[in-house]
Amino acid sequence: MDIELNELVQLIVQRLEKSKAELKNFFLNSNKEVGVRYCYLDDLLPDSIAREIYNRFPTKEKMRFMSSFREKKYTSKKFDDFDPLLRDITFAIQDQKVIRVVEEITDIVHQKPDPSLYAGGLSLMEKGNYLNPHIDNSHELTRTLYRTLNLLYYVNPDWKLDSGGNLELWDKSVKKQVTIISKFNRLVIMETNPWSWHSVSPVTADQNRICVSNYYFSPTSPIGEEYFNVTSFSARPEQKLRRIYSYLDKHLRNFVRIIIPRGLGKVDVYQNKNQK
Repeated sequence: MDIELNELVQLIVQRLEKSKAELKNFFLNSNKEVGVRYCYLDDLLPDSIAREIYNRFPTKEKMRFMSSFREKKYTSKKFDDFDPLLRDITFAIQDQKVIRVVEEITDIVHQKPDPSLYAGGLSLMEKGNYLNPHIDNSHELTRTLYRTLNLLYYVNPDWKLDSGGNLELWDKSVKKQVTIISKFNRLVIMETNPWSWHSVSPVTADQNRICVSNYYFSPTSPIGEEYFNVTSFSARPEQKLRRIYSYLDKHLRNFVRIIIPRGLGKVDVYQNKNQK
């Protein structure tokens, strides 16, 4: 099955447009439980295309394993080493036509894509993997644009609540949460700000949770004033000692990034081999 980038863009725009009013109402009224606005859309693409994305996903051996007290997951943005469909679905969600519809849904304007995939790409979680409660880094690499939205597209078939690996949105104290199942062919749109705590529950199923991640940015602060933070972790309510450790870790990493803006490690960004 050959699927062109423009075809993917057209299909996504049509699906978003069809449910735009419903998504907009959900998003703008969704923060009563945890203070994070979000919405989700099922059946984003025809079933056959979503299954092709799943079938062409790289194995964990071809991805980078992130393992710490904060998270355990496999990630990659080396699209030039994988099937072109994976690059195309990622950048289809970043297309200006898609962004315009998402702006109409969220009422968040002046949004821009992230062609370097500084914060995006492919992720895979196997049984036992998790992502602890955290707030995403506030900016892209140059620190001139604020992160505004996370767009998470799941392509793991037959996923259910008891499979684990589900998206969790938390209140500011990281005590109450709502769960969004990482359902096959589902696109989640959630806002990001200094209190948009979210996590992925431990995977309990003997199958892989697969996600295509994209992020939008804007020159306008989502809270109307300047702020900066690195990706900052907490822990689940029952993990009291880990919360203390995470608090210290957050402040240390934030201090380092203030002194050394690009951080101490290598910055992982997408470099298209075909670009001149």
